[in-house]
Amino acid sequence: MPEENIFLFVPNLIGYARILFALISFYFMPSCPLTASSFYLLSGLLDAFDGHAARTLNQGTRFGAMLDMLTDRCSTMCLLVNLALLYPRATLLFQLSMSLDVASHWLHLHSSVVRGSESHKTIDLTGNLVLRLYYTSRPVLFIMCAGNEFFYCLLYLLSFSEGPSVGSVGLFRVGLWISAPIALLKSLISAIHLVTAARNMAALDAADRAKKE
Repeated sequence: MPEENIFLFVPNLIGYARILFALISFYFMPSCPLTASSFYLLSGLLDAFDGHAARTLNQGTRFGAMLDMLTDRCSTMCLLVNLALLYPRATLLFQLSMSLDVASHWLHLHSSVVRGSESHKTIDLTGNLVLRLYYTSRPVLFIMCAGNEFFYCLLYLLSFSEGPSVGSVGLFRVGLWISAPIALLKSLISAIHLVTAARNMAALDAADRAKKE
């Protein structure tokens, strides 16, 4: 049987398309907000399809899981860098958001790998209730991630225009108000992520030290 080329698995090809769309979005961010946001959201939307393809085609891989997570983190981080330039007074908040997002996912991934999980989305179902719901309910995961990305995208668009009018208020501002609670909840989940992963790592360290005694 010929050796499979992991890099050409369908979910990973979708992942490469996500990276391409994200790069196009970054290129247009300084001057073409609608084009930039469209490609950014398209890149995010494909995130749902690569996971579905991996399950349907039985092509889930560690490389694909890592590619997926890194694309998510880097895309959001690059958008937040742009937001820091557009809203300089809120730079600290964007820096804290980036730091929390990256730190929580990295520590959670590392603790998962040490415990033998193949993906950062594989968790102990006897663990934290919030994370269990977040990772086992696809609708919850989609709403949280999509709402968070919509919030940042709308904040970006709002720096250029209010968008089409909805009564006396711009559509972008209305969308921002609707998605703001989801983005706030997503940040809270990231904080829980960080604390839970830190406690898991400490428990692993304690178990290792106990074996040496």
